[in-house]
Amino acid sequence: MKIEQIRISNFRAFKDVEMRDIPRLAILVGANGTGKSTLLSVFGFLRDAMNTNVRIALSKLGGSRGFNEVRTRNAQGPIEIEIKFRINPGSPLVTYSISIAAKGNRPVVKREILKYRRFRHGRPWHFLDFSMGTGFAVTNEAEEVKDATQLERDEQTLKSPDLLAIKGLAQFERFPAVVALGNLIERWHVSDFHISRARPEQETGYAEHLSREGENLALVVEYLHDNHPKVFSRIKKKLKARVPGISRVEAKQTEEGRILLKFKDGAFKDPFLARDVSDGTIKMLAYLTLLYDPDPHPLLCVEEPENQLYPTLLWELAEEFRSYANRGGQVFVSTHSPDFLNAAELDEVFWLQKVGGYTRIRRAKDDRQVAAYMNDGDQMGYLWKQGFFEGADPGE
Repeated sequence: MKIEQIRISNFRAFKDVEMRDIPRLAILVGANGTGKSTLLSVFGFLRDAMNTNVRIALSKLGGSRGFNEVRTRNAQGPIEIEIKFRINPGSPLVTYSISIAAKGNRPVVKREILKYRRFRHGRPWHFLDFSMGTGFAVTNEAEEVKDATQLERDEQTLKSPDLLAIKGLAQFERFPAVVALGNLIERWHVSDFHISRARPEQETGYAEHLSREGENLALVVEYLHDNHPKVFSRIKKKLKARVPGISRVEAKQTEEGRILLKFKDGAFKDPFLARDVSDGTIKMLAYLTLLYDPDPHPLLCVEEPENQLYPTLLWELAEEFRSYANRGGQVFVSTHSPDFLNAAELDEVFWLQKVGGYTRIRRAKDDRQVAAYMNDGDQMGYLWKQGFFEGADPGE
């Protein structure tokens, strides 16, 4: 999957913004309060709405006020999100859009559409179209259809208008286009890693992918050790190269059934536990576990990965985000680090600025001066520090 375009209206600081021609690795910079976290939260909101409903997903962002807290201040219209993406290279450009309004004190899905153009010309075909919980989804495979009149539409009514149609219909194989989108969104990963959550002993269990906050780190390390020894060996090699003294990492099960992460320092005979190592060591292990996942997420969002890490490690970390993206998992990263940004390519960087109280998104490659300096061999982080990104001062 590759998201190529996103449009957001009335979502917090985004009164009306659009990103086009989005690369596989998109790096977001901007002063505090310009909306970097908000942009990443849009993806988390869609995933949470897919797993629950829009009311619960909005409450995670806006507390008890939900819709009214998330909707842009002084806005009167609905919250709107539109994403254009391709499931595979060369496949048709798919558009998925939702419009969320309030009915009384309850948020509802005013309109939800999944559509794409099968051919170069003509109007897009709607494969899903719902309003206030009622609508249709197409049940035949798109590849088998030569004309819009051949589309087989199944009328449905959801049990509640605050549900996404893709949530319910993705459970049924007879809605193939909806199933494909639902499977993708379910596997989006918005990282909110907390070192304190990764340190404690873990109950015995099973986990193939790092969780949002990282509390299952020991379980994933154990899974990689047992099932993907080559991947685990690569992670250990990378960790040893970046953290002086670390010679071994392993996950051990205690008699009580808990999982312990143990680290071996070459200078000491006995290994020590995760609670005794530095924040940077835990965070680097978590990022390596995430970025060398044998089955990458179709979309990965990470906020400020530079925290607790040495600046000298950030260039290589940025390269690993790019490698992850090129393996099939598109990546959005926000950063406040010029050192991280120095590893960025010209077409990967977007900067956010406040204009009249609302956020505007600009692209580095569209700024002639920034593009000229980069073509002459400058690095993006240095240009940012020197003030070439208007309204995106790294010191703010």
